Amino acid sequence: MESLAVDIWRGGEQGRFERYRVPRLSNQTVLDVVSYVQQHLDSTLAYRFACRVGMCGSCTMTVNGVPRWTCRTHVERVAGTKTLTIEPLRNFPVIKDLVCDVSEFFDKLAQAGGYFRPTRTRNDELAVVPPDTLERARVDEAIECIGCGACYASCAVEAMDPRYLGPAALNRIWTLLNDVRDGAGAHRLIVAAGAGGCHSCKTLMSCTDLCPKRIPLTASIAGLKRATVPGLLGPGVARRHDRAGSDGPAAGTSGELPAGSGASRQGASRKKGGPSVEDGSKPL
Repeated sequence: MESLAVDIWRGGEQGRFERYRVPRLSNQTVLDVVSYVQQHLDSTLAYRFACRVGMCGSCTMTVNGVPRWTCRTHVERVAGTKTLTIEPLRNFPVIKDLVCDVSEFFDKLAQAGGYFRPTRTRNDELAVVPPDTLERARVDEAIECIGCGACYASCAVEAMDPRYLGPAALNRIWTLLNDVRDGAGAHRLIVAAGAGGCHSCKTLMSCTDLCPKRIPLTASIAGLKRATVPGLLGPGVARRHDRAGSDGPAAGTSGELPAGSGASRQGASRKKGGPSVEDGSKPL
């Protein structure tokens, strides 16, 4: 039986790669490879997974330099005849082997106010959001984010600026800003315009290029930049901006905003920062 050479990161921040040989099978996913190693070769290997069908994002790892959902990434697509290299996500502290500490990622979602703030009570009629409205169309793809962290791992700005909220958190602000049922639009613009917010993004496009769900995260961040500019320039400009029309949300979101802009993993070949695409393919 044909075998596949697999280099897997072992240990913590100062760990190392260890090589394993696993059977090469048809329709084999990267998660299948990791599971085989843990079940048959080394039971101490630590990794995360849950649904196995691309719904939870917990199995996201760096595969040949690119953050991917390992349950949906087929070996034949990323390895070919080469060695398969599997390591934890970049920009996250490593707990052990392929398991990262994702606390900061979710803390930043909370810091961004990434939860819905209703304007109605349970006693009011349900709000109707027609799918063909402009606000709904703006976020049609953006609402599909499942919080897998692939964009966060691929972001070079995140590697340089620990204050940066990250693509997922900013994308969440954008979706809520366009939700006509939400009542915290003005506050969301203040957060988006502050230090570590949307104006810290350098538009490198890594988050969009490497998002497993093909969500246009850079476009969401660009929408936030447009929406916050009138407030940054002052209320007078904001009023003229509203009269002239805007790409950003109009209701309850203009006003004066505060000015503002928007631990390296060293061992073996681990480093913090954006990915290097070895196979030239899009991630899954």
